[in-house]
Amino acid sequence: MYSRNIQLPTAKSFFLFGPRATGKTTLIKTRYPHTLYLDLLNSQLYQSLLANPGRLQELIPPDFNNYIVLDEVQRVPQLLNEVHRAIESSNHHRFILTGSSARKLRRQGHNLLAGRALTYHLHPLSAAELGADFDLKNALRYGTLPAIFQESDRGGYLHSYVDTYLREEIMQEGLTRNLSAFSRFLEIASFSVGSPVNTTAIARDSMIGRKVVENYFSILQDLMLGYLLPAFTRRAKRKVVSHPKFYFFDTGIFQTLRPKGPLDNASEIGGHALENLFFQNLISINDSQSLGYNFYYHQTLGGSEVDFVAYGPRGFFAFEIKHSPHFSPSQLRGLTAFKQEYPEVKLYFIYTGTQTLYVKNTTVLPAHTALLTLPSILK
Repeated sequence: MYSRNIQLPTAKSFFLFGPRATGKTTLIKTRYPHTLYLDLLNSQLYQSLLANPGRLQELIPPDFNNYIVLDEVQRVPQLLNEVHRAIESSNHHRFILTGSSARKLRRQGHNLLAGRALTYHLHPLSAAELGADFDLKNALRYGTLPAIFQESDRGGYLHSYVDTYLREEIMQEGLTRNLSAFSRFLEIASFSVGSPVNTTAIARDSMIGRKVVENYFSILQDLMLGYLLPAFTRRAKRKVVSHPKFYFFDTGIFQTLRPKGPLDNASEIGGHALENLFFQNLISINDSQSLGYNFYYHQTLGGSEVDFVAYGPRGFFAFEIKHSPHFSPSQLRGLTAFKQEYPEVKLYFIYTGTQTLYVKNTTVLPAHTALLTLPSILK
């Protein structure tokens, strides 16, 4: 098991959200070994608390002075009222509330305890968490979900993961009534990774309405299965593209959903995979260390582009990602133009070569090195 870098409380209630199989349960059981653990995936416990959420208090021993874990709490949102009451009525009741989505909690009007519990997010393993075991080639193909490192059939595991998510999260939670339409949407959405989202084109190709496509993207974000990356528009002197870009939460999921055939360009897919991998590391490091960055991309109508912009209280960075073993100064045009407009920014060019270079105010880093050292860059 790999050590996670996420900083969690030791004396306050908190939520821990993350997609299935990112290691929430393992993390909690490792760091908090003496908890009262209540698993809402246990059908008997689930049915009992669903019928009467007030039974939660009966499950807590008198004078219990440790964390109480409610795993997959979104399955019984009404339990938050009982948790709220327990926290208010006792100074020693502390809760860890884990789940794969806050969507159901928010949509049923629950306020996530109105500040009485902090909120954290867990992601697939970052390169820094893997350390010496980080393998760029494998990460690009299979992603970094913790379970993937114990699987002999990694491709089979990822296909099963996608099917399970479709069945359990999407259909059973009633998030969509048309599973086949959502499946088509997921496949078409995989072509949008790293590109500004065109909901009209996706709706046409998926044979569903544009409003339905927008709702499906919302579902992916709420389940933390995907992210919409907004355009950076601060002090923009040139007209910029305003549509968000899309990325999946894990590169292995992207590779699994992305159809491949004789006419597909392997290098192009590899480029999108590298962007996706870099972005999921940005998100993971930012959330686990509470760094406070917001992430964007930048693209002018004239075609000048920067893949990722990190803007926050700790710094201002621009990253260009190229799935190429070769570097040429001409590849810095987008970063250079961005620097002219925003002189405060620090520039990084990431490629799959092996040399670290310093060219035109830009640090040129091999992707493997960049991903491993990203926490120190952002700090």
